[in-house]
Amino acid sequence: MNSMTGNARAAGALFLLSTASYLIGSGLLTSILNRPEFPVLADSDRMQAMAGLFLEFVNAAAVIGIAIFLYPVLKKHRESIAIGYLSSRIVEAALLLASMIGPLALLGLGEEGIAGGDSSLRTIGSLAIEGKEMAFQLAMLVLGLGSLLMCFSFYRTKRIPRSLSLLGIIGYVALLASSCLTMAGADPGMLLFIPGGLFELALPIWLIVKGADGSGRTPG
Repeated sequence: MNSMTGNARAAGALFLLSTASYLIGSGLLTSILNRPEFPVLADSDRMQAMAGLFLEFVNAAAVIGIAIFLYPVLKKHRESIAIGYLSSRIVEAALLLASMIGPLALLGLGEEGIAGGDSSLRTIGSLAIEGKEMAFQLAMLVLGLGSLLMCFSFYRTKRIPRSLSLLGIIGYVALLASSCLTMAGADPGMLLFIPGGLFELALPIWLIVKGADGSGRTPG
């Protein structure tokens, strides 16, 4: 197994780790943040919220790992694309980490605020949740823009099947549209996440099984 194949397979494994950790972590955390009584939580709820935040941290770390392992693969086509993709995922990870600050601070200050009868804590909690959502949507914008570079590179070099690259392009354009609509106050629902979700499941499986050595090439 050459180093290019090893890098591609490592990136594929991190894609799956990123997806799993985000879905589980976000599910755990959202169920806590959306409760009417938040940030007044039982100890078991606080542990669940901390577990969710930890998994979101794992997701942010995996995001950077993906870009590091794909850098030499993308660099073979064009170094500027490789640098752009790496930079975008670093910014994405920073925004994901920033989105954790509000809930983490509230979990740390919640008991003190409640004990002191701080009635403004709930208002601060609502603002923290809104800030988390805004940081997440900005992260998705950066993810969409950077990942379009990756898909463009894969499409040109045929390192994966072009049909898979096209699915990625469609998926990330849809993600950009979803983030823009959300930040504008609209509710695009989950439909626009489907193409990107399918791509981020299919791509890592392909990378793990086939690598990114051009075995996805088609004639013409």
